Formats: sequence, structure tokens, C-alpha cells
Amino acid sequence: MTEASLRHLPSLIQDRFEASDWRTIQSDMNRQGWAVLSGLLSLEETASLALLWNEAQFRSRIIMERYAFGRGEYRYFSYPLPSPVQALRSALYPHLATIANRWNDMLGLRHAYPVEHASFLAHCHAVGQQRPTPLMLNYGPGDYCCLHQDLYGSLNFPIQAVVMLEDAFTGGEFMLTHQGRNEARADVVPLQRGDIVLFAVNERPERGQRGFVRTKMRHGVSEIRSGHRRTLGLIFHDAR
Repeated sequence: MTEASLRHLPSLIQDRFEASDWRTIQSDMNRQGWAVLSGLLSLEETASLALLWNEAQFRSRIIMERYAFGRGEYRYFSYPLPSPVQALRSALYPHLATIANRWNDMLGLRHAYPVEHASFLAHCHAVGQQRPTPLMLNYGPGDYCCLHQDLYGSLNFPIQAVVMLEDAFTGGEFMLTHQGRNEARADVVPLQRGDIVLFAVNERPERGQRGFVRTKMRHGVSEIRSGHRRTLGLIFHDAR
């Protein structure tokens, strides 16, 4: 069963995040708006997480084609989250809050994100954003995801994450676009099973000629040519 195979994962996740090279990760986030934690989860762990698609409790199921979001399906988890999903979300957040607060400093914003994720969620719930946002995404041949931003309300955390759970597919590249004042560009992020990609939800600071400016980012997935792609999405603000 999934829960049995993932029983020890929450305690391991904290250690793995603590051992990660956050100096390099922060440098990558500042430079390009994304960073990859390579091989953070094992093949066995990703296989067990992928089974949550059929075993977990979900609050909502979205068929993407119905809403012109692309093609494929995603499902939002219900509270309480499965323990490994909760562990990933709560253990990753403090590291990302450090980066997010640095970004606010660069942009001259006085707002500071709390160190603990529970405190940030309390702010979300106080403004009516109470629905959980972690989700699983499932794509088959011909499926894709349009470029978008996961905002869900007035209160948003500026960084989110995607965990690659399967890699037996072709196509399905993770794409990020950057729209600044004077240029637009796109990145294709190479990912393997067990990797976690961190990226900006909406805007990030980018150094301009007269200090830092805001660059708007969107993300999506190119068309799956063959095989099957399943991921876990970790969004740190809740939805209205």
C-alpha cells in the first residue's frame, strides 16, 4: 500500500532538504527564476507517490480540455493532505520563504513571509483562501498544459514546486516564459524522475540598468508525444 511504502518518507524529506545546496539554489532562483533539486526522491518513492492518483482523497477533478487549459487531467487533494505531500510542502516552505523575502527586498517591498508554513496558511485562511492547492497532474499522448499562473486569490506565495514522478514519455517538456520590460524569452527545464523544480508563480526580480525590475513568468507543459507523464504540484498558498 502507498502509505506503508511512504511511512518513513516525511522524516527523510527534512534531512534531504537540509542537506541541499541552498546557496546554489538561491543563486539559480535569483538569476533565472527557477532551480532544480536533482534526484531528491528515489524511484521507489516516486512510484509510491504516483499511486496517490488512485488512492488519495481529492476535493476536485479538472478535465483540462473543458476549460481550454490544454489536454489532460489534474486533481486537487483534500485536507488532510497525505502525509508525504504534507511533509514535502511544510519542509520545503521555510527554505523558499528565505528566497521569497530576499525577492521582496530586491523589489523594495516591506512584506515578509513567516518562517513556518502553518503561519502563512493562517493568513490565507483569514482572507477566505481555505481550499488546499497541492495537486497531481496526469498526461497521456497528445496531452499538454497551456502557459498559466497558479494564483487562486489575492494572497499568493511567489514560488511553487513540481515533483517529477514518471519519466517514461517523450515530449512533455516543462516550459517557463519570462516577460520583462524589454524582452521575452522561454526556458525548457530538463527534468528526470525524482527531481523537484522550483519556479516563480507570477513575478520575480531581475536586475535592470537602474536596479531590480519585475519579470512576469508563466509555466506549462509541451505536448506528450508518447508514454505517460505524472507529477505532483506543490503550491504554498491555498485557494479561495
